[in-house]
Amino acid sequence: MSRLQGKTAVVTGGGSGIGLGAAKRFVDEGAFVYLFGRRQEPLDAAVAQLGPSARAVRGSVTDLSDLDRLYAAVRDERGSVDVLFANAGTGAFAPLGQITPEHYDQIFDVNVRGLVFAVQKALPLMRKGSSIILTGSSTGVMGTPQFSIYSATKAAIRNLARSWALDLRGTGIRVNVLSPGPTKTELALEVVGEEAFDALGSSTPIGRVGDPSETGAVAAFLASSDSSYMTGGEIFVDGGLAQV
Repeated sequence: MSRLQGKTAVVTGGGSGIGLGAAKRFVDEGAFVYLFGRRQEPLDAAVAQLGPSARAVRGSVTDLSDLDRLYAAVRDERGSVDVLFANAGTGAFAPLGQITPEHYDQIFDVNVRGLVFAVQKALPLMRKGSSIILTGSSTGVMGTPQFSIYSATKAAIRNLARSWALDLRGTGIRVNVLSPGPTKTELALEVVGEEAFDALGSSTPIGRVGDPSETGAVAAFLASSDSSYMTGGEIFVDGGLAQV
């Protein structure tokens, strides 16, 4: 398929996991992809895997100067952004009674503040027909023990999409949320643990954890004109976890 032929995509948190899964699909469908992330080694490995249609820029969504450097590179080399997959995120467990200011600040800084400015700083490079995709989570609509702060950031992201769809009225720029469920990524396994994660996957109606390629396929749909009548919405790729 070539639904994204000639398009320029930016993927934050693109060096691994869901971000890399989406980047692979974007490249397969014709896009040139900028991968943005904090760790150089995964970024280099991702670019080697994706080939000449990918470029890595190292930086953090929490550092506004890093975001400026990212979009300066895109502007100078490609001129515009057609697809922004604001995917960078982090998470950690802390039950009520053990939530610290550091825990709160770290997760909100990356998941909400970082996402807000990753999107806002891209807007001058976006044009009619562009697509913004925000990574939410099934936890944004569920109660999840010991995971309230992370879950709250994902609920915030859902409302940002609703509000931004109204802010972007008339621009031709769409914004939607892609909300994964249990998807086997490096971060998820680190936070949850493989055994517990597999058990969570088994509890879904589909009966297994997801693969980043499956989320990437839905990201490509949201990135393409196939979703041209969608904005302010949310698509769950969660094996039915939050649906039944």
